[in-house]
Amino acid sequence: MGNLVGSLRYREPSTVEECDSTWETDSERDELQEQQPGDHINITEPSNEANSKEADQESANIQNNDTQESAPKLKRSFYAAKDLYKYRHSYPNSKEHRQPSEYQNLRFYLNAIPLVPDGIYIEEILTKWKGDYEQLEHNHNYIQWLFPLREQGLNFYAQELTQDEIKEFQGSREAKRRFLLAYTVMLDFFGLKLLDKNGNVARAANWQDRFQHLNESQHNYLRITRILKSLGELGFESFKAPLVKLLLEEAFVEETMPKMKHSALEYFVYTIRIRKERRVLLRFAQLHYQPPEHFIWGPPKKRKPGAKLYCTQEKNTASAKPTREAVSKNTASLHASSDSSTGRTENNRSDKTENENQAKTASPASTDGQVCTTEDTFVSEGERASKNGKASVANKQKHANFKKKPG
Repeated sequence: MGNLVGSLRYREPSTVEECDSTWETDSERDELQEQQPGDHINITEPSNEANSKEADQESANIQNNDTQESAPKLKRSFYAAKDLYKYRHSYPNSKEHRQPSEYQNLRFYLNAIPLVPDGIYIEEILTKWKGDYEQLEHNHNYIQWLFPLREQGLNFYAQELTQDEIKEFQGSREAKRRFLLAYTVMLDFFGLKLLDKNGNVARAANWQDRFQHLNESQHNYLRITRILKSLGELGFESFKAPLVKLLLEEAFVEETMPKMKHSALEYFVYTIRIRKERRVLLRFAQLHYQPPEHFIWGPPKKRKPGAKLYCTQEKNTASAKPTREAVSKNTASLHASSDSSTGRTENNRSDKTENENQAKTASPASTDGQVCTTEDTFVSEGERASKNGKASVANKQKHANFKKKPG
């Protein structure tokens, strides 16, 4: 029985590609299944507190290193892909033993207990902290309480959410009302405002100062990632795409926050559980990404169906030997077209040399140094020679030899 259970367990993803299902062809049912918070997928490697600390530090380093001038060749972060894979699949292999009386996140939002260690109640934050940007910027204890997750944050006094607590939270009108108010407090801190109950957002009156601050204060990108995750956990999944779309517009189109570009693509987009929405956002970003050839979040490149595969020699083909069949074929054609008169010996030698040289360059070698390309990118040897100015000389020589036929 134990072996049967073990065989049904899923393997933990080991590559970025295994973590990212954005560009897979899937059905609506598959997408909805990925969206369900209770969709458990068991993995073989359990998480622990030490790994969580290390992961938080790595995430901070990755997101805080965003700059306008990115490295010429970017590489996707496996940590980011794996972290967000686990989030979208409701933290596989997580263990929950907490009793209902320990629902500290729900009790905090019901104003029954203060956050620890500061001893501040939720109502005080909602009524006094809005617009207090110094407090919101420099206090690092409140964010885990305002936006709880099913993972340990940097404030270890804050408790992780559980599945049962999420259900209780979503069933509490008072808790959800305060949660949305907390969201508006943070939006205002970022220079944004909530427009409606669908989650649409726009620039606030203070957007210029706040965007400038957000562009420079990059530890807030970690906060945005956490807020997006928490929105999805507590029943506001539909609020995430409008926020991410606006941040992409500001970063790529308006360029008010250019240093946010990498975090927006590597983290913000991938908090969204619905694949179609991720695809729409990534295609939008790709339209404005510079240089476009360095965009690494798009679909994997595929060879066109039906395209023929050709092999052409690289520049260092001097050491590549022509095949025996190619040499024999060219030699036979030389003998067949040669004149029997002795007066054309020098011309025959010239023709033979020219054809042997062509055989060396045009014949596909069976040794190393060949490049295979598809039909749409194939360039013939004649075209390449023409570009180098060599084809016209060879053609003139052939034309001259042709004129020497005896009358």
